[in-house]
Formats: sequence, C-alpha cells, structure tokens
Amino acid sequence: MGRSPEKDPLLGESKDPYSFMYPGQGHSSTLDISGMVGSDEFESNSDNYSYYSSYNGLNGGSNQSQHNNNQNNNNNSPIIFSPHKGNSGSIGNGSDTHSNNNNNNNNNNIKNNRNHNNLENSPGSIGSGSDILIGTTNEKMDLSGTPLTKIKKVGGSGEHKIGQLFSTAICGNDITSSIFYTASSCTLSAGKYAPISLLIVCIVLYLFRKVYGEVGCALPLNGGAYNVLLNTTSKQIASVAAALTMISYVATAVVSASTAMNYLQNLWEELNIFWATIGLLGFFALLSLIGITESAVVAFIIFSIHMVTLLILVFGGFGIFFYKHDWSVLVNNWNDVNPPDPNGTLQCEQQFYWGQNFAYCIYFGFGSAMLGVTGFETSSNFIEQQDKGVFPKTLRNMWAIVTFFNPLISVLSLCFLDTCTIVNAKGYVLATVANEIFGQWFHIWIIVDAVLVLSGSVLTSYVGFVGLVRRMSLDRCLPQFLIDINSCRKTTHWIIILFFLICSSLYAIVQGALSTLEGVYAVSFLGVMLLFAVGNMLLKYKRSSLKREIKAPWLGVFFASASVILGLIANIYKDHYIVFYFGIYFLVTIFIIMVMFTRARLLKMVLFFSQIVIWWSAPLRAKAAKSIGDQIKKINSQPIVFFASKDDTAYLNKAILYIRDNEQTNWVKVIHCYDSQDEENIGNQNNHQNVQSPPPPSSSSLQKPQQQQIEQSNNEIKQNGIEHNDVDHNHGHHNHHHHSQDAHNHHHHHHQNLHHIVRETHDDVDDSFSQHVQFLDGCYPKIRIDYIRVFANFTPSTVEKLSILLKVPKNFMFIACLKENTILNIGDLGGERRVP
Repeated sequence: MGRSPEKDPLLGESKDPYSFMYPGQGHSSTLDISGMVGSDEFESNSDNYSYYSSYNGLNGGSNQSQHNNNQNNNNNSPIIFSPHKGNSGSIGNGSDTHSNNNNNNNNNNIKNNRNHNNLENSPGSIGSGSDILIGTTNEKMDLSGTPLTKIKKVGGSGEHKIGQLFSTAICGNDITSSIFYTASSCTLSAGKYAPISLLIVCIVLYLFRKVYGEVGCALPLNGGAYNVLLNTTSKQIASVAAALTMISYVATAVVSASTAMNYLQNLWEELNIFWATIGLLGFFALLSLIGITESAVVAFIIFSIHMVTLLILVFGGFGIFFYKHDWSVLVNNWNDVNPPDPNGTLQCEQQFYWGQNFAYCIYFGFGSAMLGVTGFETSSNFIEQQDKGVFPKTLRNMWAIVTFFNPLISVLSLCFLDTCTIVNAKGYVLATVANEIFGQWFHIWIIVDAVLVLSGSVLTSYVGFVGLVRRMSLDRCLPQFLIDINSCRKTTHWIIILFFLICSSLYAIVQGALSTLEGVYAVSFLGVMLLFAVGNMLLKYKRSSLKREIKAPWLGVFFASASVILGLIANIYKDHYIVFYFGIYFLVTIFIIMVMFTRARLLKMVLFFSQIVIWWSAPLRAKAAKSIGDQIKKINSQPIVFFASKDDTAYLNKAILYIRDNEQTNWVKVIHCYDSQDEENIGNQNNHQNVQSPPPPSSSSLQKPQQQQIEQSNNEIKQNGIEHNDVDHNHGHHNHHHHSQDAHNHHHHHHQNLHHIVRETHDDVDDSFSQHVQFLDGCYPKIRIDYIRVFANFTPSTVEKLSILLKVPKNFMFIACLKENTILNIGDLGGERRVP
C-alpha cells in the first residue's frame, strides 16, 4: 500500500524526510449527524458531527458499532451505519438488549466520543491516531429522510434571477459601447469598405450565437471559456482561457476609459487625457472598494438612453441625408478623392488603407471590426444569475443590435465625413458625425452618452475581473490571499487594487496609444472566442449526452473558429508590437498560475536541496524538513469528492487519474448515492436470495469469523422476518426482536424494516464497490481514497448537505456524467465539476 511509517517524520522521529508524501492510514469510522430538522438548522449545526474510530486493527471495531442503533431519538436525524460489523454490532446476535440499555445515555456517549475524537479524527486530519485501520475509510450516511437544503452556488451567486431585459442591458452596454471606437479603427484598416467588413463580422457573430448557446445550455455555469474548458479539458488549459479573459477585462477597462476621456476632451479642451484616464480607473476602483458594483436597474437606464441616442443618430442622420440629397461626400469617398489638406494634418495618402485593393482592405478591416463585438462573451460570465431560457435570448438580442447599428453607423459616417477625417477622429468619431448632422446640441448629447456607456464598461470590467480572479483563487489557481475580505466593506480589496495597478501600468507602457491598446484588446478577446469554440467542439465530442436545447452544427463551429484565427492574424500582422505588450501580461499571468499548480513540486525540490546544503547540522535539516513538509501537507490537504454512479474499476480509475493530474490533493472521497431504484433492485435480489440460497460473502478479504457472522446474521433475518431493532416513531420506543403475531403490526413495520435489511444485506454481502475502491487505494499509495455510501437520491439538496458535512466546497466535487433519464442539469448542482 505504500503507507507512511508509524512515526511522523516531520516531528524529527523518522530519518526519511519525504514520508509526508504518503497521506497515511484511513480511519474506519461512523459519522454522527444531528440537528437536521430544517435547512437553516442543518446549516447552523453543520459542525455537529464527528468520526468514531474503531481502534481494533484490521478486524474492525467490535465496540464502536454499539452506538449505531441508538441514534433514533430525532425522527429527522439521518441513520448512520457502522462500517465494520463486530459481535455486538451484527444483526440478530443479542446486541439489542445492550442497545436498549444504552439508548437513555446515548447523547452522553456521543458527546464523550466527540470530545475525545473530534480533534484527532476530524476530516481535516490525515492519518492521525496510533492504532488505526489501513486503507479505505468506509462511511455510510443516510440522508433520505432529511429535509431539503438551500442550494448555494460556487462564488456566492445569489438566488435572485434577472430577466431578458436586464440581462440584455448589462451585456448591451458592453457590446454597443465598442461602436464609439470601432467605427474609426475599422475605417483606418478598410477605408470605404468598412461597412462590408463590419457586416462580415455580424455573420461570424451569428455562428457564435450557436456556439455560445450550446455551451451555455449544456453547462449553465458562470465562468465563460474558463468554465467550459474546466469541464472538458485539464485545469491547466482552462487557466489559459482564464488568463486571456483577465487580459481582455484589463484591455476593456483601459480602452473604454481612454475613449471616454477622448470624447470628454471635445467639451473640455484643457483636459489631460492620460491623467484623466488614470483618474477614471482609480475612481471606479474606489467605488468597487466601498462595495458599489453593477446594478441591473442602473444598467437598464443607461442602456435605454444609449439605444435612444443611437436610434436618433441613425434614423435622423439618414433622414437628413436623403432630405438634403447631398451625395458629394459619399461619392468622393467611393472614388478615393481626398479632401483639401493645406496644412498636411490629415495625411490621407499615408493611411493604412490607401492604395490597397478591396480584398486587402476588407480582410484587415474584418480584423479591426472584430473589436466591435467585444462584450459578446459577457453574458456567459453571469449565466447563473439569469432566468432559465434567458441566456440564448440575450445572445440573440446582442447579435441583432450589433447587426443593425454597426454597419449602418459606418455607412452614415461615410455619408457625412471624408474617410481621412474619420480615421483622424480616432477617439471621438461619433461626436464629429453628430455635430455634422444635427449641430452642437447633439454633439454634446453624444459625448455625454459616450462617457456614461464607456464608464459603465469600466465598472463591468472591474466586476468581471474580480469575479473571475475570485473563482480561480477558490479553485487554487491563484494565491489565496486575493480572496481576503475587507472587514469594513466586505469587498475583495486585493483583487480590486491589483486590477487598477495592471490597467494603469498597461496604459502607461503603451503611452496612451489607443491603436495599440485596441490591438491588445482584439488579440485577447479573439483568443477567448477561439478557446470557447474549441470548448464547444470538446463538449460535442466528450459530453454528447448532456442535455442542450441549442446545437451548433460542426461546420458552423469550424467556420467560426477559422474566422477568429484569420482575425487574429490580421491584427498581429497589422501591428506586431501588440504581441510584445500582450505577451508581457499574458506570460506573467501564466507564470503565476503555473507556480500555483507546481508549488508542491517546487517545495519538494527545495526540500531535496536543503538536505544537501545543510549537511553540517542534522537538527537544522530536520527543522527545515518539518517546515517545508508542513507547507506541502497544507497544500495537499484539500479533500476531493467524486460522485460515482457505478462500481466499474476503469471508470473509477479514470476519475482518480484526472484528479491526481489536475488537483493538488492526496485525499479523494468516492461517494455513491443509492437512490430508490438501486434499493429496489437490491431488494429484489435480496428476496430472490432468501428463496433460493444463502448469499455468498462479497469480499475475499473478509476473515472467516466475519463471514460466519454475516451468514448467521442473514439466516436470522430470514428466520425472524423483517424485525430488527427498529424504532416506533409514533411512540418513541424500540420494538423487541420476536416474531409478531399481529399481522397488522407486521405490515405496519414492514417497509421501515425492509428498508434497513436491504441496506444491511447490501453492505455485508454485495459490496463490490468497496472492493474496487480498496483496490484503487492500494494502487495509489500517495493518495488516500475513501469510500462513502449515501442512502439518498442524487439531488442538488444531497450534494449541498454532503458539501456542508464533509466541508468540501462544490468546486472540489466531481461527477462523470448525469444519468440520461434524469431531469437534472449540471447547473442545478451549484458548481459541481465534471471529469472529462
């Protein structure tokens, strides 16, 4: 089994400094759960449980199981079965009298055992105690009679759901704000062909509607690309998507803040754009620190004002254009006639598009136009807060808004402004168009609208970045200090301050060059979209059985992926310096993430060299080994739960391998929930065996005395019918072990007792699941593998209760695949992950 030595090497009692790598010996224990009358009481008493060790070597505990039949004082308390059947704990061998005698003192016994064993045998300790069992911890919990528990989402997402209008408003502010700077950047690359490039992007976005929609329906969890890759690939690859998303948030905030200040400078000419941008970023950092975040109502008001503004601009602009019948500017733009430039400020012939053919212009314009749909991924980052069925509608609404406004505003700009003028009005092109069409009043209106909407995008970036970094810190991909909560305002201040510093440094490094910032933004955003498409393909290939209302065709996903790759190439070719700026932040982020993944191995290397370098002092070497070993044990102490639906060794082994390769842990708890269908099948098998022959022993590892006890126990069950130390819940006293002559009483207790017999028979006779887990526990000496039976249906409430009882967050709980006939969705479980 490769178990650790008897003495703890980290205390200086072993000469092997690497013994801490072995998680130690598992306790054979019984879990006592109390105070589960209601969901609130259950949560408040979640610490009222303890592990009772057998302390009887490999033969199991003969004394501890006395307590198992005495826990029926509370009708709502779960029934706990002892993992090992000793003489006093087996069925029908005279243990009832002792059980009845102990019933009155049951609470005292439990308290005493709690006080004695709570510290030593708590779930957080591994291998503590002196005389403990080797191998699998075999706990059995009955949660079938407990009330429902409120489901909590990973990351703290609340119960309040928002509808289609508010969801569209939050996302729409992001995606429609990009038109304030895309109209200029796309014209810089495509010239007069800018509307065509923008229209092609809308076609690509239509394909991504299906891509995002399928993923969101199959995995309705927050996190976007990080979430889909986390459930289809390794944690390391998912972290790459998270790093790209973080850079995208940074670029969004910087570009939006800079563009807002460029618009504002049209009203306040003395405004220093550089320091004003830093100030705006700092202002929203302050708002985030004091706890002011996005409000769906405020977002809806801003979005409504913005939509009214764009509608006036488009319909009023084209109305005036057709009313005046002045086609001269549009004709000149189409014929490449430059406006007079006596001072040489426009530099029309030096622009990127000048002198190029239409294919060249359309292609590079397409690359720049992809920036006009940034924010499309926003909806997938708060999908858990949306009502059921809202997510696809939000994607549809965003696509419709972009398809309507972006090409039309580009055409409108070409109708009133020369191409060179559009290119040179980089940060305030819509304000210039508005002034040309309606005059000064609408010019000011556009500026105010731009500052409002773009500032909202900055706040959205703060909220998105904080949420993503917090989730990654909870998943142990980033340092844990980042999720420290400010005691005054209850905000994650370190993440907010970090985001402000990153945004400010990026803006300072590029010296406020808006075109470079847009390039960094485009690369990170397109990288996220590409990984989302890859995640969709993997979801089709690996998780085709997941229920989804939307399915993207393979050809559409391939075409969408190819389009994003072409857009990436166009942006990098156009300005290769953006790779340098992008690479700085991306590589630093990836480096931090990789250090978090490999920190245990790095510490082992430090331990190895410390034993070589500190050659002169044995006590100092032991002290260094203890300190480093404690850190490694702390890193690996997080238990991981895997909900197994079948007792297939290859199936279980695949899950263990995935957990070993992706999680920093040496403790895996395999849980199998026996639902009503399983118990019915077991009951049928038990009835069939009762008629034909005694059941054979299930485990070859059982000793002969234990096998004889099991056979004797089952024979007594068949002789005595179904009467076994049951509790009369209506009168509060125990039934005696004799065959009742009253048929009515016999029928009254039939279902209760049969429920217990089925479970005990399955535990003692047909326990191949336990054998397989014990076999895997021997195959992986550096991982402690426990097996826990839960007699309850696999429901979100059951998962929530187990998460509280075992003190394992749901983002460290795994499932392979839901049953095909289940009505559950993976999102109903509150953040439980999938083994790819």
